[in-house]
Amino acid sequence: MSDQDIENEIKRKGLTAPRITPEDIEDKIRNEEFIVQPAGTTLVICILTLQNGYTVTGESACASPENFDQVLGMKVARKNAAAKIWTLEGYLLKEKLFFGEM
Repeated sequence: MSDQDIENEIKRKGLTAPRITPEDIEDKIRNEEFIVQPAGTTLVICILTLQNGYTVTGESACASPENFDQVLGMKVARKNAAAKIWTLEGYLLKEKLFFGEM
């Protein structure tokens, strides 16, 4: 199930409490960069730079080089990097709720 599928279900169920949305996550990203390193390997690294300058990384690799597809690897690495933003933003939202800032 994709992040957007989950968001659609949340909306369908009318869950309206403060939360982080897929759009919130995308809005936090200022730049993305991909590295296949070292050359000739199946390792793909995604570096997401957030609006505030903080960076998160995600990685992907496959066990069988015959299965390596760089575009697919980039998608997986980006998804793994974005997952870290969800954690950071979730923590920040909880802090705001805890301290009554919302």
